Amino acid sequence: MSEKRDLLKDRLGSNYDAFCEALMEAHEGLTFEQCLRMDARLILILASQIGDPEILSQALAAARRNAK
Repeated sequence: MSEKRDLLKDRLGSNYDAFCEALMEAHEGLTFEQCLRMDARLILILASQIGDPEILSQALAAARRNAK
């Protein structure tokens, strides 16, 4: 079983701005529906890389809390 992690901790550090820029550029020229599909696919790819169901469950809960 995994330890509980601080999901809000910034692990990108100095790469944060570059990632945000790349993410915004990836959405350029896409329709809203295409953006939603791309985001869903990105989430699934990252979830596959994380691979830990407990961390993924914590991430879903944190994202939902911050969405309201």
